[in-house]
Amino acid sequence: MIRYEIIIYWSDEDQAYIAEAPELPGCSADGETYQEALTNIEIVIQEWIETAKELGRNIPQPKCKRLSA
Repeated sequence: MIRYEIIIYWSDEDQAYIAEAPELPGCSADGETYQEALTNIEIVIQEWIETAKELGRNIPQPKCKRLSA
């Protein structure tokens, strides 16, 4: 399960939805639809973590944000 914050927005320049995981430097993806961008960023997050492990790099802990009532 992905626990990292994901930000998704439309880019007029790219004519695509852009998805970013700000807690993981350089981790982003795009897609023609919102759902495609979300699916792609989930894949890229997993690959980012696997690569960081292979290289012995630090993997940031996800920030758990809780909405207050």
